[in-house]
Amino acid sequence: MNGDRSDRTLALDLEPERYELREPGREPWLVDRRRFLKTLGGGLLILVCGRASDAAPTPSATQRRRGDGRTEPRALSAWLHIDQDGQITAYTGKVEVGQNVRTSLAQAVADELRVPLASIRMVMGDTDRVPFDMGTFGSLSTPRMAPLLRRAAAAARELLADLAATRLGVLRDQVVISNGTATARGQSIPFGELTRGQELDALIDEDQPTTPPERWTVAGRSEPKVDGVAFVTGRHRFTSDLKRPGMLYARVLRPPAYGATLKDLDDRAARDVPGAFVVRDGDLAAVAAPDPATAARALRALRAEWSSPATPPVADSELFEHLIRTAEPPREPLNPIPASDSDSIRLEARYTIAPIAHAPLEPRAAVAEWNGDQLTVWAGTQRPFGHRQELARTFNLPESQIHVLVPDTGSGYGGKHTAECAIEAARIARALRRPVQLVWTREEEFAWAYSRPSGVIDITARASRDGTLLDWQMTNINSGAAGLDTPYLVRGIKQIAFRPAQSPLRQGSYRALASTANHFARESMIDELARCLELDPLAVRLHNLSDERLRGVLTALRDHFPWDPDRPPSPGRGRGLACGHDKGSCVATAVEIEVNSDQAEDPIRILRVVTAFECGAIVNPDHLKSQVEGCLIQGLGGALFESLRFHDGMIRNGRFSRYRVPRFSDVPAIEVVLIDRKDLPSAGAGEIPIVAIAPAIANALHDATGQRRHDLPLFQPRT
Repeated sequence: MNGDRSDRTLALDLEPERYELREPGREPWLVDRRRFLKTLGGGLLILVCGRASDAAPTPSATQRRRGDGRTEPRALSAWLHIDQDGQITAYTGKVEVGQNVRTSLAQAVADELRVPLASIRMVMGDTDRVPFDMGTFGSLSTPRMAPLLRRAAAAARELLADLAATRLGVLRDQVVISNGTATARGQSIPFGELTRGQELDALIDEDQPTTPPERWTVAGRSEPKVDGVAFVTGRHRFTSDLKRPGMLYARVLRPPAYGATLKDLDDRAARDVPGAFVVRDGDLAAVAAPDPATAARALRALRAEWSSPATPPVADSELFEHLIRTAEPPREPLNPIPASDSDSIRLEARYTIAPIAHAPLEPRAAVAEWNGDQLTVWAGTQRPFGHRQELARTFNLPESQIHVLVPDTGSGYGGKHTAECAIEAARIARALRRPVQLVWTREEEFAWAYSRPSGVIDITARASRDGTLLDWQMTNINSGAAGLDTPYLVRGIKQIAFRPAQSPLRQGSYRALASTANHFARESMIDELARCLELDPLAVRLHNLSDERLRGVLTALRDHFPWDPDRPPSPGRGRGLACGHDKGSCVATAVEIEVNSDQAEDPIRILRVVTAFECGAIVNPDHLKSQVEGCLIQGLGGALFESLRFHDGMIRNGRFSRYRVPRFSDVPAIEVVLIDRKDLPSAGAGEIPIVAIAPAIANALHDATGQRRHDLPLFQPRT
């Protein structure tokens, strides 16, 4: 088919097995007939050829990758690019905050393209270059992003095979893709020579076949962390390491209490500090200087007058009464659960969950730079596109004028979703017309970042004498609904409810959300029922579970942790276990502890922890094990001693000398048992292992002492 010679010409030569597309200025493009017809979808093919000047401009690779949309693009070029030298670049809105997702996602791409892992470069969290992404949270990177990149890489592999078949004059099924080349009849063409650095111009099918887990060659193995050497040697640059020409270091004046507002500011002494600048932008008062020490000196020189908070602040001693008092009414009344009788036992308990801090290694940090009305921000965040949205609203700009980049971030744990630090940096930079870096101090991180929500959880349960769970009512006030439903079979009344309340502290996402609180309460109650019935806690759980995956982790745990229900009591020593599932993963944890009541600071010592974990097909065993171990160690803090203390409207233990986090001396012997289910899709693993450690410790404490504690942390720290 030929158009007028003054127009672009497209020729199709039809052959029995393949079609050849020819266009002036390009080499012939040979396409397998079956693949070509599938692409057309059948029907009538009409080619309308117009003058090049009349055609719509083709967007550049960068424009195609811009995350301006809110849906996942099907264009292959949005996700992958192959340079002339064969370097493969994959694009994702996910960010690296210590979970090694750069490695696991690169493994998925390498697997489908049949190349070594070192061939893959990941571009992450750059809003000008990657497709839109809601953020890195909810353990979603592995179950959602990895399959998407796999489909993209598989589509690219097919396209490369088509190009190679054309170049070599062979049928598509004669081409073998491996090690960065396409080979047929003894001839090989490198990927870079096939693409010549051009866009991969194809669409990704929703049903694009990908490699099943049993045939993975790069994924499924313990590959080392990509760029791990840079992190170990300090070559990697975090946001707080960045420097821009003419950059100033900023500090923000904070109020003395939550709810206080700035009435008057005397900045004369601060302006006299050599090199310092003072910024007053509405409710924001800040200083900036060529170095952090000068900025800190100028901040101390500010003299401010503050108004009192509108309402009296709530102290931590009043927290749980306040939550109960301000909780929303239940949507429906609870049905009465029958009292205990000769054939059953009925228990009621109230559990409380203290607010705790995320305590990331790297506090919030941002660098902001204006170029006219274009804003560029480097930020340590889990939500680069969320940051862009918040910045656009703050400055009344279209999102296209805001560029957010995320250097790898020094942990987040759900605590780095919001853009307050980036907004402050951008406001100061706009006022001074200079690039500005703002890094929150540790005290600011404790006081002004949001915390894990506190909660009150009420449970009423009834079980028969053989351990059968008859009735179950569970209400969570404030901390959240994640993990609230019970995995255990309930034969009679079953009611679960979440009641939001007014928190005196700013609160938000934390690793595993409310699953930690709800698992603590539920697994403690299951244990209480078993103890009151004088039944084995493990046997009671298995008796009431039909979920084969959850039964599987409990069985694996029993095989690795000698659980003898008939063992004689050992004074001062106890064992406990707990289990649960959420976000597509299952976990069971057992602990052994030693109690020393003479030690007021550390009355118990964790001797041993064994965790069985299953999250479908395992992508990287070593990194998965590290994620599980990290969850367990972090969970020790929330279980034993972490708690934010506050009164008079401020945090009173907002530094590590007063806020206890797990130390090396707190870490017990840890054994992680991984269950690889290649028959199941891979699920995320960065959160769920944390949910079982606190109830396991609480149950072990009861086993050792006969005392049942219903509050997290189990031991209130000194302040």
